[in-house]
Amino acid sequence: MADASPPILQIKDVCKDFVLQGQPIHALSNASLTIHKGEFVCLIGASGCGKSTLLRIVAGFETPTSGEALMWGMPIMEPDPRRGMVFQDYALFPWLTVRDNIAFGPRAARRPKAEIRDTCERFIDMVGLRRFADAYPHQLSGGMRQRVAIARVLANDAEVVLMDEPFGALDAMTRERLQEELLDIWRRTKLTVIFVTHSIEEAIYLGGRIVVMTPGPGRIESDNEVTLPRPRDVSSPEFNDVRRMLSARLHSHHAPKVA
Repeated sequence: MADASPPILQIKDVCKDFVLQGQPIHALSNASLTIHKGEFVCLIGASGCGKSTLLRIVAGFETPTSGEALMWGMPIMEPDPRRGMVFQDYALFPWLTVRDNIAFGPRAARRPKAEIRDTCERFIDMVGLRRFADAYPHQLSGGMRQRVAIARVLANDAEVVLMDEPFGALDAMTRERLQEELLDIWRRTKLTVIFVTHSIEEAIYLGGRIVVMTPGPGRIESDNEVTLPRPRDVSSPEFNDVRRMLSARLHSHHAPKVA
């Protein structure tokens, strides 16, 4: 049943063009998407299909060439702490401890010291880094750094978390553990998550909806609801049925033309 509440995000006929070394690049073409509060939406597609560009437009780092992106019905014109970005390369401040990285946003917003302290301690505990609160990024594993990056976004009171292949550089075991932790945080906080990944399996495991994008210029090929119960068993026949369906949609535009 369709959600009748106002959407938190709307992407309406968004096109994005770049000029690279004098050549025009058509990154997105008439992309439209509606997302409601609390949804976990995964974007999948081949490299260069515009997934990250779409995410950056929602974040406010890029502006559409045409069309519009809205949050709560208002145009997205610039970055906003309510829309937090988590990158694959963590983007932590190397000279700050875990605690101070997490506190950076609340301090910049000039919140009261007691509130900053309570916020930091809550999210340090939420991502399981109590023993490492005074460590620096270079002293942490990749998985720990990504937990700090997630906690830093949450500490800004983000309503939407935008994740650009956040687990792509991690080993398989760490990736699986962080997938579980992210789902736990999502359930507890009721956040809205848009998650970009190359992995069909990761998208099915995490997402309530999976948006398939075609190669550039990026278009939305299909928007697929995932109704598998959680926790999801990646070895189940039902999981593999969804994987085959999505794989077929991802590769359908590469099918040879019939003469």
